[in-house]
Amino acid sequence: MIKRDYYEVLELERGATGADIKKAYRRMALAYHPDRNPDDPHAEERFKEASEAYEVLSDSRRRQLYDTYGHQGLAGAGFHGFTDVGDIFGSMGDIFEEFFGQMGGMGFGRAGGRRRARAGADMRFDLTISFMEAVAGTEKEISVTREVACETCNGTGQAPGSDRVVCHACNGAGQITQRQGFFVIQTACPQCRGEGSRIEKYCDECRGGGRVTKHERIKVKVPAGIENGMQLVLRGKGHDGERGADAGDLFVFVSVAPHELFERIGDDILLIAPISFPQAALGDTVEVPGLGGDKRVKVPAGTESGNEVRIKGEGIPSVRFGGRRGDEIVRFVVKTPKKLSKKQKELLRRLMEEE
Repeated sequence: MIKRDYYEVLELERGATGADIKKAYRRMALAYHPDRNPDDPHAEERFKEASEAYEVLSDSRRRQLYDTYGHQGLAGAGFHGFTDVGDIFGSMGDIFEEFFGQMGGMGFGRAGGRRRARAGADMRFDLTISFMEAVAGTEKEISVTREVACETCNGTGQAPGSDRVVCHACNGAGQITQRQGFFVIQTACPQCRGEGSRIEKYCDECRGGGRVTKHERIKVKVPAGIENGMQLVLRGKGHDGERGADAGDLFVFVSVAPHELFERIGDDILLIAPISFPQAALGDTVEVPGLGGDKRVKVPAGTESGNEVRIKGEGIPSVRFGGRRGDEIVRFVVKTPKKLSKKQKELLRRLMEEE
């Protein structure tokens, strides 16, 4: 499904301020909240769409990526949209309480009244490789800092041998229910944050967080033919999720350093080959550099600057078409000599007179 522009969704201009974005989302969320539109099958989709737009545009880093690269630029920013309305409340519950006060839940409670464990956040790593490494493929070992499940408490956050106790504020429901006018208001319990229970004694290692910071070295296989700006995705190598929830992914953004001789054009490579005027006029066979070593190419008689010859199959293996190699394009440039001997000048004068 093609996603609409986030600014269009919130009915904003691209230069909108943070206050404008918050105000527009509050209006949309109130208008399309499913509990206020029980007979409108499209309200939930509009609610999800507006929530996704707000989640991106209210975050300065995500907004910059979106403004520069569009929806594709968010791939490594740790956000993949929302699957359902419960997912929205699980991620944005604090925002609803800020926007609507005690009307944050508006009757649409979270599954089982408890906050679901969040999946781990994605990570980004910028990797620079040489031109020839991109051509042949390579394997790199990178160093990253991840949040991983605490081994002492297995990610629970509680000290080994201790138990969780029922939250007395909500009696284990995870929610506090109130009435305001026509609405039944359900909000996450502020004492247990929607869990329904609380930790009796925190783990000394992670201090109740369930995760600790760890430095890891990870091997990254870079395929032959990779292009500058491509991304590699290492599934499950991002931050670990809460209490056994899925880990995020590691997105490796690849930058390819330029080569001193070759320029990449798709899967072809371009080489500039200087030749002399006599070679251009009379024709010749010259040796030029290639990815696999020097190659001999023919200079046709009457060659002009900018004329090209193509060496088939001597380019870069394609990552899109099963390794099929491109070509090497040799572009001739006729050199004009700066210094001439007396004899050379005489020969050129005679040639000019004959012409």
